[in-house]
Amino acid sequence: MTNKRELAEARGRRGEAIAAWWLRLQGWRIVAQRLKTPRGEIDLIARRGKTLAFVEVKTRRKGADLSLAIDEWRLRRVAAAAQMLYPRYAKGAEEARIDVMLVAPWRLPVHLANVWHE
Repeated sequence: MTNKRELAEARGRRGEAIAAWWLRLQGWRIVAQRLKTPRGEIDLIARRGKTLAFVEVKTRRKGADLSLAIDEWRLRRVAAAAQMLYPRYAKGAEEARIDVMLVAPWRLPVHLANVWHE
């Protein structure tokens, strides 16, 4: 029998696949997925032109739960991980930012651009 953690992990992976698909439809190229650093994890790294986006994907079973899916603590971990990965992926980029993709069943994904300002 599958436990709750395994179900959540599978749901998260599906959400990341949907987010990557949506970004590609918007003209982004996915350059990396599921990167772990000592400071945190980056779900997707995407590039469009000279813009590099470190993307946090949040998947919820209900659309109503999406508004609670991201907070400053999570964004701080993403920013710390992005800072570590930036030198490896930023060649030729003029802008680097942190984006969030919100994914829920029966809804179009929501792309929140440039959500972190320190």
